[in-house]
Amino acid sequence: MLAAYFDCPGGPENLYVKEVMKPHPGEGEVLVKVSASALNRADLLQRRGKYPPLKGASDILGLEAAGCVIELGPGCKGRWKPGDAVMALLSGGGQAQYATVPEGHLMPVPNDMTFIQAAAIPEAWLTAFQLLHFVGKIQKGERVLIHAGASGVGLAAIQLVRLAGGIPIVTAGTQEKLKATANAGAAVGFNYKTEDFSEKVLAFTQGSGVDMILDCVGSSYWEKNLSCLSTDGRWIVYGLLSGGEVHGDLFAKLLSKRGSIHTSLLRSRDKEASNSYRQRRNAFTEDVLPYFSGGASPHLQPLVDSVYPLHEIAEAHRVMEENKNIGKIVIEMPA
Repeated sequence: MLAAYFDCPGGPENLYVKEVMKPHPGEGEVLVKVSASALNRADLLQRRGKYPPLKGASDILGLEAAGCVIELGPGCKGRWKPGDAVMALLSGGGQAQYATVPEGHLMPVPNDMTFIQAAAIPEAWLTAFQLLHFVGKIQKGERVLIHAGASGVGLAAIQLVRLAGGIPIVTAGTQEKLKATANAGAAVGFNYKTEDFSEKVLAFTQGSGVDMILDCVGSSYWEKNLSCLSTDGRWIVYGLLSGGEVHGDLFAKLLSKRGSIHTSLLRSRDKEASNSYRQRRNAFTEDVLPYFSGGASPHLQPLVDSVYPLHEIAEAHRVMEENKNIGKIVIEMPA
């Protein structure tokens, strides 16, 4: 089969399409013929040698995939059958023509949805769902500040905050991106390049601040985050785009707000945590997936920025590195 590959860490130019052995499903695994996969920041980090796959996981890039079930491995419990349209979050191997997936990690593709659209769901939407419900424990009426609001996770979080009865507030770097967040349901958005988002958030909330912050930026935002965090607020860090080193009296300011810091990484899960992951996947499948189907109200919608064939994987990486995308970049597999 064909797969996205690189021989040594480096820039996008190191990527190429390689012919490798097709995997065989092991105990409790399902073989999926992949139609589409989506690109994630983790793929860029892995390509640079800064985010190695888990022990035993595929070293092929790709943390999500959508396609059809081809074969069931030994010990499968029969929930899936060949021909079923499925999507999944993976520990690796999604950007290839075939991938093996533990049967408990698969989710059905919502009705009336293409594989291109479905590939934009698993990582972004499961991450946002986990951050809001399992880590942040969002309550109706709460105000949530979402950084990188026009990213895949950001656009998913906006819609999930609305679904939970909360108020999504976002930051983004261009007016075009802010418009996309407004279309997704953001109550208000601020351009972090031209505005002090903490001052704007405090003004919007009449001085009370936000109950929760979803932060994938890290060190450069810490003071502004704490400035606009409400008393007893939750600050959830799930990425470090600006680095993780903090200079200043973080703990005193956090303590003065009685605030809490939580961290989360969806990929970094060992086998002992698989039951916890299945719990999250089951809750997402039951509570969220039905809203993607046609006619559902409110209607949830993954936003696909662009689609690249597998042989243009390097260009897709360049676009993401330059922060040009609004929503998900999807990689289409050759037939």
